[in-house]
Amino acid sequence: MIIFYDIASIGLETTWSPSTWKTRYSLNFKGITYRTEWIEYPDIEAHAIEHEIPPSSRKPDGKPHYTLPAIYDESTGAKLSDSLVIADYLEKTYPDTPSLFPNNTRALQGAFDPAALANMGAVAQFSLPYLVSGKFFTQRGEKHYRALREPAFRKRLEDILPTGEARIREWERFRNDVGNIAAWYDKTRDKGPFLLGETPSWADFVVGSYLVWLRVIWGAESEEWKDVEVWHNGRWKNLFIAIKKYEKIV
Repeated sequence: MIIFYDIASIGLETTWSPSTWKTRYSLNFKGITYRTEWIEYPDIEAHAIEHEIPPSSRKPDGKPHYTLPAIYDESTGAKLSDSLVIADYLEKTYPDTPSLFPNNTRALQGAFDPAALANMGAVAQFSLPYLVSGKFFTQRGEKHYRALREPAFRKRLEDILPTGEARIREWERFRNDVGNIAAWYDKTRDKGPFLLGETPSWADFVVGSYLVWLRVIWGAESEEWKDVEVWHNGRWKNLFIAIKKYEKIV
């Protein structure tokens, strides 16, 4: 069995991190047996060091950077972090399951996540303030999250949410940026809801992870989420419907 480490939330029956959602989608899609262990946000580094899980990257000062998702595969002893590294491992170790990179598309799909993220720059101001609303972290976790995020903005996260005309302008920028991703999907829109048409793949779970993150933090009945659902001729609502069966939490 695989032990999947995800970020603990309070008062939720789901999880919010787009990074960990990529791995959850991958495990569910491939039908691999796993169970979730929930890690408090401030404890990620200590947990990784204690359990000898490698860092996902290096900080600017060269120190190891520990993040989630991470997995421990009890059948092989492998311990890994970083969603794409984990995806590569699952592909190699469980070849008889559905492929995340069908038709030899690994190289192209590996570049998809940073390309998609480059078109998500406007979303931080509409999302991060909601994460410190008391719904996602304990007081200790929120303090830790603020300490990591607020220095980059030089203000409290609540204060980066635009209002008035600025909100209208920035929301339109967000819609237009996401439209760049929609244009990639439009190349195969006559074949199906996925980037490859009728075949789901890693790229769809990357986009789905950002979508589910926004749905969770805003709420399914929020004005913001209902707006995103109808953007680009309902592209994102249709994709979300197509991958919903891979959302289970175990």
